[in-house]
Amino acid sequence: MQNSPERFLNRELSWLDFNQRVIEEAESLKNPLLERVRFLSISASNLDEFYSVRVAGLVGQVREGMVVRSPDGLAPAQQLAAIRKKARFLMEEQQRVWGILEAELKETGISILSPDALNEADYSQLSNIFDERVFPVLTPLAVDPSHPLPFIPNMGLALVLRLKDEATGSPVMDGLVLLPTQLPRLLRLPARVDAEGKASSEIRFILLEDLIRLFAARLFPGLGLGEAGVLRIIRDTDVEFEDEAEDLVRSYETALKQRRRGVGIHLALDRRLPEELGRELGEELGVSDEDVMVLPGFVGVVDLKQLIVDDRPDLVFPSYTPRFPERILDYDGDCFAAIRAKDIVVHHPFESFDVVVQFLRQAARDPNVLSIKQTLYRTSRDSPIVQALIEAAESGKSVTAMVELRARFDEEANIRLSRALEAAGVQVVFGFTHLKTHAKLSLVVRREGGTLRSYAHFGTGNYHPITARIYTDISFFTCDRTLASDSARLFNYMTGYATPEKMDALAFSPMTTRSTLEALIREEIAHAKAGRPAKIWLKMNSLVDAELIDILYEASQAGVKVVGVIRGICCLRPGVPGLSENIEIKSIVGRFLEHSRIYAFGNGHRMPSHQAKLFISSADWMVRNMDWRVETLVPITNTTVHAQILGQIMTVNMKDTLQSWTLSKDGSWHRMAPGSKPFSAHEYFMYNPSLSGRGSAAREKALPEGRHPRGRQDRVLED
Repeated sequence: MQNSPERFLNRELSWLDFNQRVIEEAESLKNPLLERVRFLSISASNLDEFYSVRVAGLVGQVREGMVVRSPDGLAPAQQLAAIRKKARFLMEEQQRVWGILEAELKETGISILSPDALNEADYSQLSNIFDERVFPVLTPLAVDPSHPLPFIPNMGLALVLRLKDEATGSPVMDGLVLLPTQLPRLLRLPARVDAEGKASSEIRFILLEDLIRLFAARLFPGLGLGEAGVLRIIRDTDVEFEDEAEDLVRSYETALKQRRRGVGIHLALDRRLPEELGRELGEELGVSDEDVMVLPGFVGVVDLKQLIVDDRPDLVFPSYTPRFPERILDYDGDCFAAIRAKDIVVHHPFESFDVVVQFLRQAARDPNVLSIKQTLYRTSRDSPIVQALIEAAESGKSVTAMVELRARFDEEANIRLSRALEAAGVQVVFGFTHLKTHAKLSLVVRREGGTLRSYAHFGTGNYHPITARIYTDISFFTCDRTLASDSARLFNYMTGYATPEKMDALAFSPMTTRSTLEALIREEIAHAKAGRPAKIWLKMNSLVDAELIDILYEASQAGVKVVGVIRGICCLRPGVPGLSENIEIKSIVGRFLEHSRIYAFGNGHRMPSHQAKLFISSADWMVRNMDWRVETLVPITNTTVHAQILGQIMTVNMKDTLQSWTLSKDGSWHRMAPGSKPFSAHEYFMYNPSLSGRGSAAREKALPEGRHPRGRQDRVLED
């Protein structure tokens, strides 16, 4: 198998396997009921994006007659056939799981009412709701030879109605009503009141399309309603941008408008809709028969997240407030003083993202700060990061923002924020036309005692305060001269296109990340051949790059032990005799989304070890991250930070049994057995303060009884 395409697992099918793990979290009784609904909604959102980007790309290749094969040896048509089969199974699973959840929700007092379950009071209330809130934004459309099918936007829902003559009952025409995105799909009904005037605690919803069906006569006067059902289309969103445009922002705005009119890729039909009508509509929308699916239950599963109500806290995860790093509190909130004392690593979301915001706000308001440089890949609509940069520019500081316009699905938001930044006097740079800027960097230059000192922040995740509440990521703050100087060189590369003559510590894509990783793996191979301990620990979202996988296979054959915590896609096939018997792969799927990238190499010592070579990164092991993006690979040498990331974060991830899955050599994933002492990494991090951020609290007992994994970790965590 060493030179066979079979040594790789298919990327697309591996991603679908990950989404299967998400669906299984929706079925898991260890999760609260509404969190299970959330997992199901997330799985649908994931599948929507998969179709609109990955499947769309394969459909395009097949249409163009391309025969380029994936690393596992499949042509586009073969991949597409396998994907359709597995994706159809996942959609059927979503419907099955929704049936289970719907029944459990009813038992707890949450229900989606069918029109025939309404009483007179409900009908009267809904009549008013329809007239006041719904009718004004609806547009009834006729569909017949003189009225062609209107455009339905990507992810758009439309209610299709068979209309008939009220007197004779004979068909007249088909009608169509687009469900407006400005209205919730699930409308909550007022509480029922009993004879004594007491309101019921039951939480009731009605679907927007059912409400429209109830009062369809007000949209199509004089016509009766026959069969009716919804359809939902997914379109190709992988638009081609005119990267060499004179005005890059303007070209992106044009391309985003084109995205809304992408080619139809998948069509979901309500079973209440006549199938022949649905097929006709699919043909008009340009969707092939293989990509038309009739669903027995709920069309648009992503919308089920609207069931997650605030007034049932008993059905969601207990609220959790991230800790603010105690080490910064020891310095009265002065980030610069705390960083000068010792490098700091912050583990999100268990430690608050507010520390990143405070770092930049302090820089904006500090009269001794001269300049701020910042990358922005994804951030929130009212980003406090952006506000801090604006405040700094307005106070006369030199501020540079490196904005990536091609952050998929966030392009419009990034265009808006870039214009707001420019209006405030920020120097906005859009970077390379042929490379995405995915690195997560902040650099603050401050005047201190007649000299200048630079403070750097390196992150594994985006500068996004909302996603930072649910994504596990690492923020690393340092004023180390070498790393700060390398950060400055990298910013100059991004803004001035000048490749640095040298980097003293930092590796970066597209120039040196791949070669650095290859060299580190080969060092472990040399240790193994010399009889020394040889081990590699990897944590990332996706392991796809064929060249790096082949070097890991080579390491395994040399006796290097490799353990990977790969959340999503994994194209490496572990445990194959003679190829990868020394490689183990696991995935953690739980309350928080694993997102941090950590790479550790034993360096001739057992792991975890203070002598191991340790890195955090913005890059997964994918071709795009190695060769087509600007990324960072940051060495961690500070003793405390090194111990926290390797001895605490990585070790605890290895110990997890409650949220872990293992990958077999045949490509199948299996939930890990909890064992005699079940252990959750996420729960551990929620209840145990980090080593780096503990500050004076380090003198207190850090690991409460029963909340830390077994083994040698206490020794590893010594400061």
